[in-house]
Amino acid sequence: MAFKNILDMHVHTDNSFDGNHSAMFMCEAAEKAGLRSVTFTDHCEVDFYKERHFDQSDFHSYFEVSKARSAFTGKLLVNVGIELGQPTYDKPTAEYIMKRFNYDQVIGSIHNLRDMPDFCELQYDDYDIYKLLDEYFDEELELAQWGKFDTLAHLTYPLRYMVGDQGYEVDLNKYSDKIDAILKAVIENGKALEINTSGYRQKIGRTMPDVDIIKRYRDLGGELITLGSDSHFAEHVGAGIDRGMQLAVDCGFDSIALFQQREPVLIPIE
Repeated sequence: MAFKNILDMHVHTDNSFDGNHSAMFMCEAAEKAGLRSVTFTDHCEVDFYKERHFDQSDFHSYFEVSKARSAFTGKLLVNVGIELGQPTYDKPTAEYIMKRFNYDQVIGSIHNLRDMPDFCELQYDDYDIYKLLDEYFDEELELAQWGKFDTLAHLTYPLRYMVGDQGYEVDLNKYSDKIDAILKAVIENGKALEINTSGYRQKIGRTMPDVDIIKRYRDLGGELITLGSDSHFAEHVGAGIDRGMQLAVDCGFDSIALFQQREPVLIPIE
């Protein structure tokens, strides 16, 4: 099925440490791909905010995306966002960051456990993966309960590396109670759950979270979802969003939440 309203709400420019292309160039790619809207959400790892100069990259990101927004007026709806990594590890700093600029969307995410490297850097032969996941979902629950973001990103992020890159089998049923608690907190706080489509172009081969968790979110009363390619290259802007929209429909959703000035605008899936 071809969808009319293709919205990508998780995109990184070269103002992210792992980004590759400018906001302007990525907007050109988005327009050519027929997207209706793109939201730039460059990384800001709260637990390393000053140490790794995110205070500077956030400023440059906001400035560059604002220029792109102006340049593409009438051609592409460009929104200014930020991905707050580990905001609950330093809540006062996280709240300061969100007040610095007039963001449309704030993504909340966990990329690493406290005082540990990113999950992408770990060699899992050296760890008890279930202990890691137990701690990870505890951190996700605290993040969901804190609830000062707009959308909760890639809930099953560690699986991208445990399962996809390093081939471990993981039984998420062990965490069904914790995952339910996370989803309920997202719902109670009026936040959105992200369907992250990056897995479609990676070894894991599925969205984060996958269909079972998205269905469970809906069954628990979840109404707000966002879709994001998690693109770090211009050629990946919008990648997998159409498949993610079909997945959303299959799970019982009929709209996507597009955040503008931190408020959700429901866009019909059609």
